[in-house]
Amino acid sequence: MAADGIVLVTGGSRGIGAATATLLAQQGKRVVIIDIAPEILPGTQTMLWPDAFDVASETAVLSGIADIETVHGPITGLVNAAGVFGKMHAAERVRMDNWDREINIDLRGTFLVARSVGERMARRGHGAIVNIASVAGMTSGPIHAYTAAKAGVIQLTQTLAAEWGRAGVRVNAVSPGFTRTTALEAGIASGALDKHRLARNNAMNRLVEPIEVAHAIAWLLGATSSAVTICRSMPVLSRARRGTPMADYGKLRERR
Repeated sequence: MAADGIVLVTGGSRGIGAATATLLAQQGKRVVIIDIAPEILPGTQTMLWPDAFDVASETAVLSGIADIETVHGPITGLVNAAGVFGKMHAAERVRMDNWDREINIDLRGTFLVARSVGERMARRGHGAIVNIASVAGMTSGPIHAYTAAKAGVIQLTQTLAAEWGRAGVRVNAVSPGFTRTTALEAGIASGALDKHRLARNNAMNRLVEPIEVAHAIAWLLGATSSAVTICRSMPVLSRARRGTPMADYGKLRERR
C-alpha cells in the first residue's frame, strides 16, 4: 500500500471490520470505515464515513467510492468485511428473501466494492485487497446461503487476483473459523449456537478472536506480503473438514 493513500474497511463499525480498522490505525495507516449502520470507533484514529453505505447497491457503491476518494484521497488498501450471517435452517425451510439478502451482501457486495476500488487501483498501478471469506465456504453446514456466498468469495478472490495481478494489484482472502463477534455471541446467548461445539471445529479448540483475524489481514495488506496474491483463503485458527455435522451447530433438527 502506498503511504499516502487510505485503507477502506467495509463493515468497519463492528466485528472483524472494527478490529481490523482499529489495528491498522494503530499501525499508522489512514483508515476510513464504512458501514450500513455507521458508528464511530471510540479511542481510535479511524475516520468514519458518515453516510450509510449499502454494499449491495451498485449505484451506492459507485457514487460512494468516488466521493470517498474525492474527500480522503486514493484508496490503496481495501478490506471487504461487510457481511451478514443468516439463520440456520434445514434446506426445505430456507426463505428465499433471507437467501437473497445474504447472497446480496456477502457475495454481490464484496464483488461490487472490490470491482469499484480494484479498477481504480489497477489504473494507478498498485493496491491491495483482502476479502473476508470463511471456513464455512470450504465445508458444509446448515447455513446454506452463507456457505454458498463465502465459497463464491473465495473463487472471486482468485479470479480478481489473476485479472489485476499484472497491474500491480494484489487480491487475497482470509477464512476465519468461528469468530467471537457480537453476532456469534448473540447466537450463543439465544441457544441457537453451541459454543463448545463451535470451538471444537477450530484447530485450537476455541473460538477465534477478531483481533487475530485482523493481524492476518494487516499482514496481507502490508509490504512484507508484497509477493503474495491469489491467496484464495488463508485459514485463521480453522481446519477445513469434509463436512460439519449438524449437531456441531446446535440442535437444528430437534427444533423442527
